[in-house]
Amino acid sequence: MSLAEIKTAVTELSPKELAELSAFIDKQNNLAWDQEIESDFSSGGKHHALLAGIDAQIEAGNFKPLP
Repeated sequence: MSLAEIKTAVTELSPKELAELSAFIDKQNNLAWDQEIESDFSSGGKHHALLAGIDAQIEAGNFKPLP
């Protein structure tokens, strides 16, 4: 099914079905975001070194806890 076909089908949904589809798409977007964050901060990820530096500062006691 093409994107154009999906867009046409969406216009034919009932309000309840549209709400369900919207929730499904939001869930899919959140899963993709979670996977990207996990990848970025895991070993070898683009932000892993930053996170390791922060962890080292915390372990050294160089942090101020939030109130």
